[in-house]
Amino acid sequence: MEENEKLTLIMEALDDKRAQDVVTLDVGGQTQMMDLLVICTGTSNVHIRALADGVIESMKEHGYKGVRAEGYSDARWILLDYGDVVLHIFAEDDREFYRLEEFWHGAPRLDVPVESDLDEEEPVTAGARGLERSEARGD
Repeated sequence: MEENEKLTLIMEALDDKRAQDVVTLDVGGQTQMMDLLVICTGTSNVHIRALADGVIESMKEHGYKGVRAEGYSDARWILLDYGDVVLHIFAEDDREFYRLEEFWHGAPRLDVPVESDLDEEEPVTAGARGLERSEARGD
């Protein structure tokens, strides 16, 4: 449950700060270092820092204070490590250069809806990893 809560908080913070091209990968089957990898893009150094600040603030408000952060001063690629959930915030050209999605090509992509985007008629269930829309809808 803690993993899902972390992921939900991260996704909501990224949505609030308008992160671009957000991808969530279930890498738990490929590494023991983490279960979920979230990758997104910021439009400028200021935007990248704002994305990181928004996530850090939201996580602290909910009791997750032990973040390991890398790359904040340069703000081209910021890594926030919450143990089982790791977030990479990239500048667009750095994301294209490093291609983390290709590195983790065998990892399933998760559809993680942000709560503000959900209709009341669409229940959310906790899946094996992350959140997914209820199968009752036939997705």
